[in-house]
Amino acid sequence: MDNQQEIFPLVNEDGDVIGSATRGECHSGSKLLHPVVHLHVFNSKGEIYLQRRPDWKDIQPGKWDTAVGGHVDFGETPDEALRREVREELGITDFTPAFIDKYVFESKREKELVYVHRTTYDGEIKPSAEELNGGRFWSMQEIRDAMGKDVLTPNFESEFKRCFGSRHIPARTSRAASEESRRTSSDG
Repeated sequence: MDNQQEIFPLVNEDGDVIGSATRGECHSGSKLLHPVVHLHVFNSKGEIYLQRRPDWKDIQPGKWDTAVGGHVDFGETPDEALRREVREELGITDFTPAFIDKYVFESKREKELVYVHRTTYDGEIKPSAEELNGGRFWSMQEIRDAMGKDVLTPNFESEFKRCFGSRHIPARTSRAASEESRRTSSDG
């Protein structure tokens, strides 16, 4: 079970620390804005690694989620938290993260300032038995097929669409496919 007394920093939307609160307070519906880090791990084949959240997690138990996701500890920078979480969750220490985005995610229970990164990694991944219920690489077709079916976390689905857009979502919903279709039908 997650430590409900763990101390998280409270931040404004720019990421400036403005206070602190416990995990329990942050996940109680209080909507206290606290920072988290996410890392999307792709392999050289273009597949994306997802972790399966353990059934004991207090948020989205048993769902497939971003390869690495974790809270920034009080007194820690997002970059330090990213390196710590990747090491703890996947056993990876040699990787090059690329910053993608920073945004506010809000659910019924919490509000997070999410720092999103990606990396390409073909080395060994050793998912933590204490923190995860395994993981695997998914093809883009598998991601498309699982979207909206209560298999993936809502946060992963929205972040995936937000950060990777039409390169990875079904062609029928991509802007490029719509424009191509319009051009083709008006040319004929």
